Amino acid sequence: MILTFKDVDYTYHTLDGETTALKGLNLSILRGQFVSVIGPSGCGKTTILSLAAGLLQPTAGEVVRGGGDCGYMLQRDALFPWRTVEGNIFLPLEINGQRNPETKARAVALAEKYGLKDFLKKKPKELSGGMRQRVALIRTLAAGAELLLLDEPFSALDYQTRLEVCDDVQSIIKNEHKTALLVTHDISEAIALSDKVIVLSARPARVVAEHDINFGDGTPKSRRNSGQFAKTFEVLRDELGI
Repeated sequence: MILTFKDVDYTYHTLDGETTALKGLNLSILRGQFVSVIGPSGCGKTTILSLAAGLLQPTAGEVVRGGGDCGYMLQRDALFPWRTVEGNIFLPLEINGQRNPETKARAVALAEKYGLKDFLKKKPKELSGGMRQRVALIRTLAAGAELLLLDEPFSALDYQTRLEVCDDVQSIIKNEHKTALLVTHDISEAIALSDKVIVLSARPARVVAEHDINFGDGTPKSRRNSGQFAKTFEVLRDELGI
């Protein structure tokens, strides 16, 4: 296992009092899996990512990480507009004190491998939304992250671009043998991308169901074209109560 939540509770405090976001949450992710978490709005999906990254500590229970660094991809690409693509990719190396000729060469090789060779000297404003998200992913991979935490990273994109970028991101993550935990409100996206989908209840969140997604050839396009896609969608929608 690369990540395990064991009977995790999380309560946060506001001026209005205490709010329990998670209660008795249990989930596990195998190394190399792509796992999506879906649930009602406000149920605590992003809290799960923060706990997984170690940014928050559980109120009760235990979060066990199986080794390797975490990398975060946000709803916005968070690229620095004054830096080139290359400069943005080097940023985590600088922050971690790892910038040297060897790590820079590895980061550039990764960028070139996934279609960024002709864009390394460009600024983010010169790129499409989909290309910017690819840069954000390569930046995360360049830092050596083993577990990628994806916080609705496609939500700001238009529908057509979103489909293309979903396929692109999943392909890169699988090709690099990384593990991913995605939180999303999009049922279709979860089915298309994932090896496993975890369904949460309303707050305080607990696991309602887990589904292994094993139809198609594993690519998002084949999943969407499978006859089992619509059936799985309806099952998940019923579990979400929508």
